[in-house]
Amino acid sequence: MLDLKALHEDTRIDHKSHPFQLFQNRCSGKKIEECILYLHWHEHFEWIIMRKGRAVFHIDSRPYEAEAGEVIIIPGGALHVGYALNEGDVHYDSIVVNRALFQDFANDPVHEQYVAPYLEGSVRFPVKPAAENAACEAYYSLLNEAVDEMATQPPAYQLVVKSKLHALFTLMARTFMPHQLRDRSGGAYFPNRDRFKQLIARIEADPQEKLTVSEAASQVGLNVYHFCKMFKKLTGRTLVEYVNGCRMSEAVRLLQGSSLTVTEIAAQVGCDNANYFTKLFKQYKGMTPSQARGMKQA
Repeated sequence: MLDLKALHEDTRIDHKSHPFQLFQNRCSGKKIEECILYLHWHEHFEWIIMRKGRAVFHIDSRPYEAEAGEVIIIPGGALHVGYALNEGDVHYDSIVVNRALFQDFANDPVHEQYVAPYLEGSVRFPVKPAAENAACEAYYSLLNEAVDEMATQPPAYQLVVKSKLHALFTLMARTFMPHQLRDRSGGAYFPNRDRFKQLIARIEADPQEKLTVSEAASQVGLNVYHFCKMFKKLTGRTLVEYVNGCRMSEAVRLLQGSSLTVTEIAAQVGCDNANYFTKLFKQYKGMTPSQARGMKQA
């Protein structure tokens, strides 16, 4: 089984009474175009704060580049994936927030007017808010303060985080809602999104499956030409490139977390030929399988 995020990611939220979570992602020694965030979706709203390096995130088929200091917003339900744009380290923090965090405001008409529509997805913030309105740069201090609270967890940090995030949502809504209409639905940016979700779930469930482009296209109800075009828009990769990238990342996990031979690992990730597997691994990871195993042992 591939140890990558399933298409529908059951993102960890440790405390149901305060449904938010910080993920500090530190991706070291990456190659340009190497995956740093696997294609998935979840119901939660997500903020991504770039800390180091450059990356491109494809969100519902649209690419957005980000560098250190920039913030990306991912609405609930959106398919998203990320790739490094520089050699070396790419660091970013992710905050996932479930709308239940603000259930105390459920009967507040001002909250329902300004904040709830964004949490529900009926209205969307720009993916890169500061690029649309420079005033948002001043709001990001609230986001960074929330990160600090979650990272250090002093007494009652949950209350501080809740207040910071609600203030952030409110200020963002104050900035953008006057220019947005509620009938601009937060629906799919591309056709057949749900079928694409099912397809990626299938890829994740069985890394050894020999899935052809024709079979994949048939599953999402498109001809091969339109499928290839749409999949490339969605993930930034062809189907073969995406599947191989997933397989090689699973291979890293097996190399560093098991005693299986290279030949056995090759078979587990769908490569019948060990020599071809080694060539593919070096292409995607910039090192041989033996070198990857040695890094863990060191």
